[in-house]
Amino acid sequence: MSDNNILVVKFGGGAGLDMAACARDVAEVARTRPVVIVHGVSAAMDALCAERGVEVRTITSPTGHSSRYTDPQTRDLFVEAAESVGAAWVSALADHGISAQRVNPVVTAERKSAVRAVVSGRVQIIRDDYTGQITGADAAPLRDILAAGLVPVVPPLATSADGLLNIDGDRAAAAIAASLGASELVILSNVRGLYRDPSDAATLIPRVTLNELSRALDSAAGRMKRKVIGAQEALTGGVRRVVIGDGRSAGAVSAALAGSGTEFIQG
Repeated sequence: MSDNNILVVKFGGGAGLDMAACARDVAEVARTRPVVIVHGVSAAMDALCAERGVEVRTITSPTGHSSRYTDPQTRDLFVEAAESVGAAWVSALADHGISAQRVNPVVTAERKSAVRAVVSGRVQIIRDDYTGQITGADAAPLRDILAAGLVPVVPPLATSADGLLNIDGDRAAAAIAASLGASELVILSNVRGLYRDPSDAATLIPRVTLNELSRALDSAAGRMKRKVIGAQEALTGGVRRVVIGDGRSAGAVSAALAGSGTEFIQG
């Protein structure tokens, strides 16, 4: 397997993900090229919070971006949920004859000591949030695992001077793909790709070049904006091709690699 043929796949952590079907598909891909999996944890985290009686809270920035409010207690549960989901991915891949290994966080980030958030219509300062701004990724542990013929399974966590941080999984996957010199990054979502009109699936944009990404960001809404930013960061970091595709159907990874979804390219 050639290093420049590395594929990074970001699987969402939502309740609609069919892990068994996704594992079956990615296992077939992993027989022909090196694959790194980055996974989300949102559904597992929500379930764990409900089990432990911890309220699920979100932070909305003045610009409208929403993220999970991660105080110290929530951060500890996030780490626990990530470990559980990572183990589930290893088991699901083993069911299809692929050996995988959970990886300690390889992304680095900086925690903001003060986060501005809109609460009840007013901007407030939150000082106990453990989310972070990604600063890089360490490819060495991933290369060692790939060299051993295994699939690395990476959580959406980062190391920092303030301990582990909750980070955006799409942008983490982009940082990892860039650090590895991966040729392709697939980001699977709960929609077909990027739409010109976010409410109309018939307006799917099939291809975006790096030069067109600023305009594409204007079409992105909600969580899709972060996925497009991730695509931009991956391409800027040297990844040749990024595909945002639909992760809800069987064969989602193969379909994305075949061009289903929105393709982001260097040209």
